[in-house]
Amino acid sequence: MDPTRANEVLTDVTVDAGPLDFSLWSLFLRADWVVKMVMLGLFFASVWSWAIIFDKWWRVSRLRKRADQFERLFWSGRSLDEIYDDVGHRPGHPLSTLFVAAMREWKRSNESGAPFAGLRERVDKVMTITINREMMSLESNLLFLATVGATAPFIGLFGTVWGIMNSFQSIAISRDTNLAVVAPGIAEALFATALGLVAAIPAVIAYNKFSSEIGRFGSRLEGFADEFSAIVSRQIDERR
Repeated sequence: MDPTRANEVLTDVTVDAGPLDFSLWSLFLRADWVVKMVMLGLFFASVWSWAIIFDKWWRVSRLRKRADQFERLFWSGRSLDEIYDDVGHRPGHPLSTLFVAAMREWKRSNESGAPFAGLRERVDKVMTITINREMMSLESNLLFLATVGATAPFIGLFGTVWGIMNSFQSIAISRDTNLAVVAPGIAEALFATALGLVAAIPAVIAYNKFSSEIGRFGSRLEGFADEFSAIVSRQIDERR
């Protein structure tokens, strides 16, 4: 082959290969502005989801350890008044907060001379309200994970459909069905779907895991409330 012709072929290959850069950054830069907005939204949703995941993992782990410590203290044989004096001013987790709320109602009723007939019902009401409030705090941000898990694939699919539409329009305008013309647009479009799955899969897994753990902890709070209610009932019967 003539050297001059060979150099021209190599130059053409180099020029043609330039646009076929399939790195993630290049795919983003070449995408349509609508697809870029979809990608950015999915990226920030994924980052925020991971922030929530790490925060929930840390809180749930610490919650479980502190609840174990409090239950060992509660069943250590010490009087309820002594335990209340220790944790009453600094309840650091829902179980101790539940205990402190019940004890405050118990002490308030004793100090005011309220009749014992409705004491158990008042303590039960206070504990129910406390459990609901603590569960709402524990479940905060789980709705965001559920929303990302449910909608991110569809948002990514929207970006893919939009990108493929633009690719077909480009093909129609250029009247060239060469793979080198079609491939970049298709890759950009599919990148949006990939981002949607990257955002959704961890969010769904984390939502299911934390929902299950928080649900078990809610059952643990309700069990403790039943045990404390039984103690209150015995105290009332002894004072009659």
